Amino acid sequence: MIHHVSLPAREPQRVAAVLAELMGGRAYPFRGPLPGAFMALAGDAHGTLIEVYPETTVMRPSEEGRRVPFASTAEPAAHVGWHVNLSVALEREATERIAAREGWQAMLYGAAPPGKPAAFHVIQFWVENRTLVELITPSMLDDYLRLARFATFEPVAALDL
Repeated sequence: MIHHVSLPAREPQRVAAVLAELMGGRAYPFRGPLPGAFMALAGDAHGTLIEVYPETTVMRPSEEGRRVPFASTAEPAAHVGWHVNLSVALEREATERIAAREGWQAMLYGAAPPGKPAAFHVIQFWVENRTLVELITPSMLDDYLRLARFATFEPVAALDL
């Protein structure tokens, strides 16, 4: 189980507040050694937390053995080759209203191999129109969970080999 992830943002405080709203949680300043970072805490039984770092922040291994050495890059990435799939308590219409309010793209997406019907749906929620957070609403969750099991996934995956 993934308990927390981090993502870069131009406006970390705003992004953390929106992610907290989607999760039914709260946003806080980051408690680590990174000025300008914020966190969205779901407050659920799993400890779900999303850390939101300033967009030029990078993490790299430390030769000094420090916990996580943060560094900065000169230029932020235009888009990010990373995403997360996040269950939320809100339904599609509410997530789309939040995206519209923020000026961010959000759209329904049916995940399927080419030419096949969708196995499950997510809302592609584009944070700051550059970082993908796939939202699964309560009405979408059963289809996703049904697929994300070895007994269901392995026979389908073997067909694509």
